[in-house]
Amino acid sequence: MAFECVSRTHVGLRRKVNEDSMLVRTDRGLWAVADGMGGHDAGDVASAKVTEALLRLPIVYGLDELVESAIVALKGVNHELITLAASDHSSRTIGSTVVGLAIADGQFRCFWAGDSRAYRVRGEQIAQLTRDHSLVQDLVDAGMLEPEEAENHPNASVITRAVGVVEEIRIETSSGEARSGDLFLLASDGLTRMVDDRELVAELTSSPPAEAAERLIDTVLSRGAPDNVSIIIARLT
Repeated sequence: MAFECVSRTHVGLRRKVNEDSMLVRTDRGLWAVADGMGGHDAGDVASAKVTEALLRLPIVYGLDELVESAIVALKGVNHELITLAASDHSSRTIGSTVVGLAIADGQFRCFWAGDSRAYRVRGEQIAQLTRDHSLVQDLVDAGMLEPEEAENHPNASVITRAVGVVEEIRIETSSGEARSGDLFLLASDGLTRMVDDRELVAELTSSPPAEAAERLIDTVLSRGAPDNVSIIIARLT
């Protein structure tokens, strides 16, 4: 399978440091976005450790084996970050969300922890391939909150899972079919909190990937860009 891939990141308009990190290994059909936890110490260190670990994954055969090796690597980073945070005997947390995507032989696999997201656009239809590990998503799943109320909820930024937060990290996975012409989008919440699904589809289907990525970044900036924003778009050709 062949891919056209573009990636963009921006610090935004309110942060001094870009705590996002990206992995682009189009040659392996492997991509990831990590978002260092805002408001915590060394979020940029955490996200960089996540993507560096994924960069060092061994060569394996098969998507399932690749995702298994990614999960093992992320568990190693989880332990490393907890140890690092404890080394100065403070209560600080050094953490990062992560969303990864692997594609081969007409199939995709996603793996994630936190609220960075993956989408697939096929034709005019968009499907979110990940489920946010967040307090408001748990409330929605429990029927205690309507989906349209989630985005503006006062606890919208509270995540329930990330690398570096608890001793036993759980990485969730999803899988499905990947066809020629499909577009896959990985993004930190700096994009998805500012641009809704309808707008994502409109941009991704009306412009080439490089132009769509630039326009999405511009849209976020025009709306105040309160957070770092990172985007990877991979199109199957």
